[in-house]
Amino acid sequence: MKSVLERAVMIAAAAAMLLASSPLGAQEPGQGRGRGGRAGGPPVASDWPPQGPAPRTADGHPDLSGNWQPNAIRQNVDMVGAGVEVPMLPEARAVYDKRKAALGREDPEARCLPPGVPRMSTTPYPWRIVQTPTLVMIVYEGGAHIWRQVFMDGRPHDPKVEQTWLGDSVGHWDGDALVIETVGQNDITWIDAAGIPHSTDMKVTERITRPDLGHLEIVHTIEDPKTFSKPWSFTTKPSLLRGELIEYICQENNKDIEHLVGK
Repeated sequence: MKSVLERAVMIAAAAAMLLASSPLGAQEPGQGRGRGGRAGGPPVASDWPPQGPAPRTADGHPDLSGNWQPNAIRQNVDMVGAGVEVPMLPEARAVYDKRKAALGREDPEARCLPPGVPRMSTTPYPWRIVQTPTLVMIVYEGGAHIWRQVFMDGRPHDPKVEQTWLGDSVGHWDGDALVIETVGQNDITWIDAAGIPHSTDMKVTERITRPDLGHLEIVHTIEDPKTFSKPWSFTTKPSLLRGELIEYICQENNKDIEHLVGK
């Protein structure tokens, strides 16, 4: 297994190449780090991810538990360049254009700050889902090595959660889909490395399904009338990780900032 520093350097290099290319690479949206490989690692055998039906819990819902790799580097680096229609209002477009022209120099994620939601789903590090009937936990290897709580007990959003890094998440089942609604995030985070902004009024809805044993599908819908003219969405297709999460402490040896010269 490669060291954390080696892997981080490879990810940064890949992101730089993607930003420099137009169009943004030849990879299809939703595909990312090779067949079952870790970020920066070699591809693994073609029999991975495993095939078969999605498992179910005792209460009949799909079991989303497991370690997952995002396969969404294109959306993480440049959502618009990946082909996603992002209907920014003029003021938001001006912020975006300025950030992109500076080559993402001020990206908070490059400073080891949490990426926020929905970018937690596209940052190129795996995560673990732990599913119970009343609480779903998502533990992230990257993004400052943090975690989310998704409350499944029917409670409303906590009105005291305002301008936090990951917001307040509540979930429910809609058939075989886990629907997570997140509000209460600050406006510091970017939606992608190119610099899509958002306001503190943003609401993110994630609709997660497990079509088979080796894959998830996550449809992210963003609503923010202060930033976008209408709701918009994008889809990622994580695959089952072949291995375990490792300790990754961005703050310990962050080498990105000195290279982010921008323009």
